[in-house]
Amino acid sequence: MTSDTSNATPLMGRILMSSVFLIFGVLKLTTFSYYAGMLAERGLPMPSAAIACAALLEILGGLAILLGFKTRVASWVLFVYLIPTSFLFHNYWALQGALRAEMEAHFFKNIAIMGGLLFLAMWGPGPYSIDAANKTTDS
Repeated sequence: MTSDTSNATPLMGRILMSSVFLIFGVLKLTTFSYYAGMLAERGLPMPSAAIACAALLEILGGLAILLGFKTRVASWVLFVYLIPTSFLFHNYWALQGALRAEMEAHFFKNIAIMGGLLFLAMWGPGPYSIDAANKTTDS
């Protein structure tokens, strides 16, 4: 494995990790009433404000991960965000049949994403990032 390939690996990981947050953050905005209705059905207060905040968090957090900007902070914020999200919206243990299987898959997908976020929080974004460029200019 060449040095260039190993240096690019964190960037590739950040691109893949950020995609889920960027796609679903934008989806929350483009199908806003659907998501707000889903929150309202679950009895959550201020569903429109909650969806707006969730979309903003996912988009900004996804962009931060993608660009490698304040990566460790963004990783922790998204990690904490996924805890209630996973338990509130993917509560497979309370369901039956195909819906249970679908929600179980989403729940454990979130758990896997949380694992990736922990790696980013611990090891940082890698050399091809704004954080690395700022560290170089700070010296």
